[in-house]
Amino acid sequence: MRAVVVGGGIGGLGAAIGLHRAGWTVTVLEQAEEFGDVGAGISLWPNALRCLDELGVDLGEHLAAQDQGGLRDRRGRWVARWDAAGFRRLHGLPLAGIHRADLIAGLCDALPADLLRTGTEVTEVTEDGVVRFDGGEIRADLVVAADGIHSAIRRALFPHHPGPVYSGSSAFRGIARPATIPGLSTTFAPGTEVGVLPLTGGDVYWFASSVTEPGARPADLKAYLKEHFGDWHDPIPALIDATPPEALLYHDLHHLAAPLETYVRGRVVFLGDAAHAMPPFLGQGGCQALEDAVVLAHSVSTVDDVDAALAAYDAQRRPRSQRVARASVRAGKAGPQVTSPVLSALRMNLLRLVPTKLTARAGASISGWRPPRLPRPVPPRTP
Repeated sequence: MRAVVVGGGIGGLGAAIGLHRAGWTVTVLEQAEEFGDVGAGISLWPNALRCLDELGVDLGEHLAAQDQGGLRDRRGRWVARWDAAGFRRLHGLPLAGIHRADLIAGLCDALPADLLRTGTEVTEVTEDGVVRFDGGEIRADLVVAADGIHSAIRRALFPHHPGPVYSGSSAFRGIARPATIPGLSTTFAPGTEVGVLPLTGGDVYWFASSVTEPGARPADLKAYLKEHFGDWHDPIPALIDATPPEALLYHDLHHLAAPLETYVRGRVVFLGDAAHAMPPFLGQGGCQALEDAVVLAHSVSTVDDVDAALAAYDAQRRPRSQRVARASVRAGKAGPQVTSPVLSALRMNLLRLVPTKLTARAGASISGWRPPRLPRPVPPRTP
């Protein structure tokens, strides 16, 4: 059985690993000239770490376990402390941070290099599994559409779907190497959220999202950040100062507000942002893509008929991933997208009343998800 994966991001590479482990012949087609990701970090919750373990991906020393943290106001006062130890006891795993580039490299390392093709622009995908690209054509038993939030395959096979819409917020992102490594934290102010996520190697990933008009990109990103966040609590100004201007990222945040009615069109299956792009307010975008990858590999390895296997994948993944996507939207509207100072102050006062021990269970229905088992590699026989 032959599969073509269009897109070499987190979900696409995860799907390729799972399908390869299930015995499929896999080709990954990536439009960029090399595999990689935008220079920022990502949080991996226990549901994602379990998926990586099931896929046999060992990220080792690249993972930074988060053993403390909490919510603060812009002056730095703690609103709620996160029970990281209780979270680890509940899930058996921590929340972890990692460079996106290290995650992509770890996924690539889990695949034979000859399965990966870069600099390949896919020009057409048909429902019966034909993939045409610059310089060739492949007829596949399965095509995995993992080509991101602006998926060309989704536009072609779901022509009436409205596509991604603006979430209401835009975000700065950066990686700094400050003199002192801070702990994990989230800071709320009206219409704004700043997150701090320590990584390995002395690096710290940070982001700042704000409610604003789409397309309102500041002319000088560094100057804008220093003007708007220079008087916030430590370590936020220091992280901004320690981030090189050329490494600053700024993007409008989009998501698929209209859910797809199915994740399957013939022999084409959608996963990750191509299927259920969500705003980042729960940190679950990449995690849900890894869940997709493991469930797809399990479905095709346990159900002989491909059409039936894809139907099983759709039945499992569509309800859960769309539920998480809706929860991400709600989390934004109830948190960093609250612009009223009065409502923002009320929210913070209510959060101060939450006992620390209860914070370990926040999001447990999402983080507690466990992947199905995949086929184990058969060790070679010894003579």
